[in-house]
Amino acid sequence: MLAGSLAACSGVPGVYVVEKTGGSAAAAGGAKKFDATSYANGIWATKVVPAAQKGAVDAATLLPALRADQKAASARYGKQAGAGSPFSFMIKGTGTVTAVNSASAVGSVQVDVPGVGKTDVNLAVGPAFVGTAVRDAVGFIDFSQFTNQIDYADAATALNAKVKTEVVSRVDLKSIKGKKVTFTGAFQLLATSSVMITPITLEVAS
Repeated sequence: MLAGSLAACSGVPGVYVVEKTGGSAAAAGGAKKFDATSYANGIWATKVVPAAQKGAVDAATLLPALRADQKAASARYGKQAGAGSPFSFMIKGTGTVTAVNSASAVGSVQVDVPGVGKTDVNLAVGPAFVGTAVRDAVGFIDFSQFTNQIDYADAATALNAKVKTEVVSRVDLKSIKGKKVTFTGAFQLLATSSVMITPITLEVAS
């Protein structure tokens, strides 16, 4: 039993990694190390972007529904990575950029989206991106597909990196204020008064 417990250790003092049955044996047998960057590159254009374009709920429908009845709207529109995990949502909308926040590493732009009511809509623009909303909201990525929690977390980080290189890097943030943008993205609800959306597609009207 002790050997089995130690096999699940990460090798870092105080940090333990939950592995699926056979995970340690596979590692001992020379299984290839998970490459999160290659994983994200392989699914971004073929799976992630189509999932957002197909499954995103209009902001004017989703955000008022969450304010009116968060539990019911979460069950209807959201996805959970596991029991007790926060709900993640796919969202889309069009609006005008009213402010650009570049003072912190987790930069954002605020968008005035018609029909959303009293919820502030913000798009994360980095350079740092946090959270697992993209991974958890697409609907086809599950922990069972990975060897351990570290690989699962690395997948989320790599997908956030794709947002930086494939979405935000193509936008001129210095001139975006006042322009109309159309977006799809993912977010985890922390408060119904404001949402921070990680964009998956972002188009700026010329």
